[in-house]
Amino acid sequence: MQEEVQHLAGEDFCYLTTTGRRSGKAHTIEIWFALNDTTLYLLSGGRDRADWVKNIHQQPAVQVRLGPTTYMGRARILARGTEDELARQIVFAKYAARSTDDLTEWSRASLAVAIDLLNEVK
Repeated sequence: MQEEVQHLAGEDFCYLTTTGRRSGKAHTIEIWFALNDTTLYLLSGGRDRADWVKNIHQQPAVQVRLGPTTYMGRARILARGTEDELARQIVFAKYAARSTDDLTEWSRASLAVAIDLLNEVK
């Protein structure tokens, strides 16, 4: 699957669909991402106050649309450490040159989330 996902790494956004922790309904957001192998990394500026992060705490099974393709995935909130630093570095590197804002503090203060892509939704 790695080869089929890598050509989508340059997409500007992904579309993350979580299951509402109260409603049980699908909720989709547009969000910046970076891809490493078959793991997608996101940063939540709202940290664990963001609804999508709260939803992941309750139900880590998610869907991610990259370009025209949708994948099933399993989300993980990252603790400080090697993978957390990787997430911050690669998301910052992807968007720092594209943004007119200084993203340094955002990349340091945000909550890092990993989504392991499992399979394509047919």
